[in-house]
Amino acid sequence: MTGSVEILLPTTVDMTIALPDGVRAVAYDPRAELPVSAGNTEGLVLWGSSAAWIRAAVPRLPRLRWVQTLGAGYEALTAAGFDDDVVICNGAGLHDAPVAEHALMLGLAAARRLDLLLRAQLAGEWSDRGGLQDLDNARELTTLAGARCLVWGFGGIGRTLAQYLRMLGAEVTGVARMAGERDGFRVVAEDDVDGLLPATDLLFMILPDAPGTRHVLDARRIRLLPRTAWLVNVGRGSTVDEAALTEALASGSLGGAALDVFETEPLPATSPLWRLDNVIISPHAAGGRPRGYAALIAHNAEALLGLRPWRNVVRPGRPGPSRAAPGDRRGHE
Repeated sequence: MTGSVEILLPTTVDMTIALPDGVRAVAYDPRAELPVSAGNTEGLVLWGSSAAWIRAAVPRLPRLRWVQTLGAGYEALTAAGFDDDVVICNGAGLHDAPVAEHALMLGLAAARRLDLLLRAQLAGEWSDRGGLQDLDNARELTTLAGARCLVWGFGGIGRTLAQYLRMLGAEVTGVARMAGERDGFRVVAEDDVDGLLPATDLLFMILPDAPGTRHVLDARRIRLLPRTAWLVNVGRGSTVDEAALTEALASGSLGGAALDVFETEPLPATSPLWRLDNVIISPHAAGGRPRGYAALIAHNAEALLGLRPWRNVVRPGRPGPSRAAPGDRRGHE
């Protein structure tokens, strides 16, 4: 298409996205080096590229004006060295339902001890988890009905998860920077979380990796949880003191943990978490399914043409004389 704006789409997404007139998509392999011909690209969509790949791509894209990651995290982009006039957008909202679904699965697996049932199945044994069982969570976590669930990180994922938990009869309280009410749920400020931990059956952590969240669940706060409580972490591994958590799990002072994220990934084979019988491990699998990404890409492709405001901007670009298109009407949401 003559005079079109070129954007790079990774082969990890559907190439049949309905882009606006004037935008042409070029496929690239996120595991291979960008060709010299990519130098004319003005838009770059990222999904499945490593931080090293992104850094290497920066000098090969001198005309770039827009970067779109489909991930919710964007730390690798802001640190990659893109010029200040490049607009950076993330995939906020695309992972709300998929990650909440995975968190719910881990919570149910913890309550029903699916891990023990699977171990017995693989061993060809009839599990002793059958028969008479408690109707409440007084002696151990057995059900989400009536379970006191604390969702720490009450953004899009947390609010979606809260709805799922409520449908199963759980009592849900959110934790966020500011107290209040969101979507009909009570939300407490992070400074007040200590008062809620002793009455928590299931603690869901959905926090990002940030200076203020490192080891926010430390040894002291782990000790505040009941011995029967379970932790579910689908945020970032850095938010939990893994050594303190391992000690609490091994000593029996915490009921268990269902973990999708870890301080070091992949989780090293030497980690004692692999061998604890009250731990459920999934390999950072909660995400990986950005629902609605095609509509986001198409929307921001129109923004690249100056036809619509940007969505999901995490770093507004400062227009420079060498890159701003004539008549560019770029805005920011």
